[in-house]
Amino acid sequence: MTYPSLGPCIIGAVVNKMVAGTSVNFYQLALLDESGGELFVPVDKAQSSGLRLLLKRSEIPKLLGQLKQTVTTAKDWKQRANENTKRLISGSAFDLAEVVESLTALGDTKELSFREKLMLDKARKLLVCEISEVLSETRSAAEEQVDQALKARKTASISETPNSPISGKLSQDL
Repeated sequence: MTYPSLGPCIIGAVVNKMVAGTSVNFYQLALLDESGGELFVPVDKAQSSGLRLLLKRSEIPKLLGQLKQTVTTAKDWKQRANENTKRLISGSAFDLAEVVESLTALGDTKELSFREKLMLDKARKLLVCEISEVLSETRSAAEEQVDQALKARKTASISETPNSPISGKLSQDL
């Protein structure tokens, strides 16, 4: 399972706790990141909390393919922050990929703000963690796949831009 903004986790026992004098059942979740934290989610609110199954192995190529795409980012920092925050808390791996791709692209053109750097790092960490868990790979192997996909995006966008100095040089050399 994965929990929005916290990433992949393992569901442990269903635990019964008293809350305001009422008996409530909770899923006990163990986070799979380096923090090793745990989380309790009410069983009856698991669906609405955004708790979801991890991606299927067959969905990883589509996810990595999305990182190769060029997306447009809002020019206004406030709008960009709102959009990326919504994507981050949605819990969707594809939304995380969009945050990673858009902020990486933005970082290629200008220095990211402190908040944008934090958001990129968090989205990237969650994405790498999910890919690692789904593919049963190390975090560094999953990170390498993300890096390769982002690098392929850069290469494609440079060579496909007709008026870029690099593509002009390439066409002159041919």
